[in-house]
Amino acid sequence: MSKDHGLGPPGEKPGQRLDKWLYFCRVTKTRSLAQKLIKSGAVRVDGTRITKAGTMIHQPSVLTIAHNNHVRILRFVLPGTRRGSAAEASRLYQDLSPPRPAKNPIAENFSRSSKHGTSPAEPERKQLSHTGVQGQA
Repeated sequence: MSKDHGLGPPGEKPGQRLDKWLYFCRVTKTRSLAQKLIKSGAVRVDGTRITKAGTMIHQPSVLTIAHNNHVRILRFVLPGTRRGSAAEASRLYQDLSPPRPAKNPIAENFSRSSKHGTSPAEPERKQLSHTGVQGQA
């Protein structure tokens, strides 16, 4: 029987429990959070929704993970042995995710303005008060 760290009989593809691998890849901060993510149905392996944290994954599995309002697509490359640095974790997978869209500075200005558009936004009020424009009568 193969162990969780992927060392099995010769010729067997290296594999690992899905929850451990997500934790080692730094997708989640804890292994229990990885288990909750899997149980919620937010993880797919080769297009199949997985709800069991102990599911073994192997090369060349492709994982689709809906997490933090973003979808990540990761190809399993290696099983992990520990939760290391981000550089160490990045060796365990190949990121196939599309790039995140750039933030729109114009949209950010609208979100910072007041609710009804009748008064200046907070940064503008501070600027006006420093210049003395607002306090003159």
